[in-house]
Amino acid sequence: MDRVEDADPRWLVVEDGFVPARANVHETLFSTGNGYLGTRGSLAEGHEGGWPGTYLRGVFDHHDSRGVELVKAPDWLSLAVVVDGTRLDVTSASVVHHRRILDMRRGTVFRETVFEDAEGRRTRVETIHFASAADEHLCCLRARITPERHSASITVQSGVDGTGFNLDRRPIYTDPPPSKHFEEITRMASTDGLYLETRTIDSGITIGYAARTAVSAPVEAPVEAEIRQRHGFVAEVFRAQVAAGQTLTVDKLATIHTSRDGPADSVRPACVAELQRHTAAGFDRCRDRHRAAWAARWSDCDVTIDGDAEATRAVRFNIYHLLIAANASDPYVNIGANALTGERYRGHYRGHELWDTEVFRLPFFIYTQPGTARALLLYRYHTLDGARRIACAGGFRGARYAWESADTGDETTPQWTVDGAHRIWMGEEEIHVTCAVAFGLLAYVAATGDQALMTDYGAEILFETARFWADRLEPMPAGRYALSRVVGPDEFHEHIDNNAYTNYLVRWHLRQAAHVYADLAAHHPSELTDLSERIGLTTDEAREWLDRADRIRLPVRTDDGVIEQFDGYFGLESLAVTLDHNDMPQYPPGYHHYNLGGTKLLKQADVVMLTYVLPDEFPAPVKHANYEYYEPLTLHKSSLSAAIHSIMGIEVGDPARAVQYFRRAAFVDLADNQGNTEEGIHIASAGATWQMMVCGFGGFRVRHGRMTFKPWLPTGWDAVRFRIKWHGRCVSACIRPTSATFRLSGPEGFRETILVNDREVGLPAGEDVVVDLTDAPVVRE
Repeated sequence: MDRVEDADPRWLVVEDGFVPARANVHETLFSTGNGYLGTRGSLAEGHEGGWPGTYLRGVFDHHDSRGVELVKAPDWLSLAVVVDGTRLDVTSASVVHHRRILDMRRGTVFRETVFEDAEGRRTRVETIHFASAADEHLCCLRARITPERHSASITVQSGVDGTGFNLDRRPIYTDPPPSKHFEEITRMASTDGLYLETRTIDSGITIGYAARTAVSAPVEAPVEAEIRQRHGFVAEVFRAQVAAGQTLTVDKLATIHTSRDGPADSVRPACVAELQRHTAAGFDRCRDRHRAAWAARWSDCDVTIDGDAEATRAVRFNIYHLLIAANASDPYVNIGANALTGERYRGHYRGHELWDTEVFRLPFFIYTQPGTARALLLYRYHTLDGARRIACAGGFRGARYAWESADTGDETTPQWTVDGAHRIWMGEEEIHVTCAVAFGLLAYVAATGDQALMTDYGAEILFETARFWADRLEPMPAGRYALSRVVGPDEFHEHIDNNAYTNYLVRWHLRQAAHVYADLAAHHPSELTDLSERIGLTTDEAREWLDRADRIRLPVRTDDGVIEQFDGYFGLESLAVTLDHNDMPQYPPGYHHYNLGGTKLLKQADVVMLTYVLPDEFPAPVKHANYEYYEPLTLHKSSLSAAIHSIMGIEVGDPARAVQYFRRAAFVDLADNQGNTEEGIHIASAGATWQMMVCGFGGFRVRHGRMTFKPWLPTGWDAVRFRIKWHGRCVSACIRPTSATFRLSGPEGFRETILVNDREVGLPAGEDVVVDLTDAPVVRE
């Protein structure tokens, strides 16, 4: 069995001892995946209270649930172990020792548990499992079972379990509705392995699992085998008599396909053929290819902090989960709020995609995995018809993207909380998501130079969404335009008028759409003509976008530059804010999410978020004034808020709070500081953590089409290292307290110019360029 005890702890997440109250949190933390599938880090043998789950990208269904949700697919990890008639699991047997490790560098979960029965006999169970990064359809598990000082009859049941339900089946509500999203179509078993095929009930997606288990025992311990099956479940069962100190080794390979990959009748042949190929190669070869794929990923994406091992580990943890959340091969899916690690059963996300992708997750992929970023943006193109339906349903032209979106792009936000006590307005009023799509699209094109994406797909998105904004703007006296009854990023305040974040972004959006229209007219006239004819767009309509952009009402500013978050905000009640034991704000007595609308308190960054997203719109004094005004009023009840305050704290000169917010955001799941990590990873916060490192401490921005850096490191950090992809090249950066070193990849003679602390710096390809930072502006300590 592979061991990682001597590995660099900066790559490891470790669980020492089994604590039932933390079991579901650890299932989330130890999730494995590859963008095609995600498997929660459950113990293979299962246990009472466990929430095992495998989720497949793009497999949604509505059957008997509160809404369209990501389907919990059959469990490939299932492996029951019985020793001398006693089933071993951490809640029904005595546990002498338990250790579990996520090796992020190799994308693998290791586990070692020593069980003791009523007669004092101890059995060691070791497992290693992973979802292959080299073949997205392959999952692998190896188990080693060793009776330590006694001979034992060992039975292993290795199966595919399709009897589970989505989490709202659990008895957490008074009347839990059933949420079984698939039905069995076929199950087969033979000496060549197992096969289970199911189909989602409403969406009609076929899901196939093929699995084969090989058992190796000492030569003097013959292995007996049989098949066990029932509706929705099929397993291979092995029995052997194993002497004291000897080991039974179990290798299980599983392949998974769905009818999203091809015709339904191709699912079983694809599963079986791949299983045969990987079985012939063997577990060790599958593991080696998986490790090599992970090594290639980390070479592009790693971020390290010299002088702070724990912070490095936290940053890598967030990057690890980003890397298992998406891939470049499927442009018809996006990343849900909890990726493929859970369903957020107590909330309403259920695998849905939100604005988080373009604003928080996409930058990581743009600058490290641009092929994946392209696929995520193409999802927006392929769901453009859903956005058109939303706009049309509201009586508007063009396209408005859903606040929560699944497979079709239609709005999937529920209208009520799960207990029916509170109305949810985001689906109708949090319309700034449409600007986020444009933001992500233009950021990608600026970083990659991928004009083909803009010409073939992006322009249509920009023009149809600009058309929506032009129609959604409401005429005011004196020729101005307003946006009423909206919700900004701060979701405590609903039905508000002229939210600063929304209005500024809409103005920017309309101007960018007009700019792209003019650029296509000048450089791609035939493509523009074809698109204009297809969607009925005229030059006069494009000109109107600029006119309306110039006349959008923007909220007032005070004399010192503070921007009113929305009309009437300055007149709201002021409440004192107290801090909890983690020095983070808490709700005032008697208040909660749904009754703070009459106060100035914010759920998360709103105006401060605006100054980050559109940095060129606001001079430094305005950024500073708004940070100082709104930061004390923000409760950070979204996991996304702390990261933005960390980045802007660095920019405006508040390092103490910047570092505090960094640690809050980077450890949001490792420390479970939102209290809901058991429901799935906060994947947008993971993307925001990368931005804190690269855009905050690294000071990276793109301004006027050029890479710029204004770095700063806190006391105790000796260096921060990261890489950025830019127009097909790689820029490596090493930021130190008094200097920064950059290296550009490329052929001899290639050169790029960047700005470092507002000074031009030339980067000849293949050379280390050192920049002195000692004359940089002093950040307030």
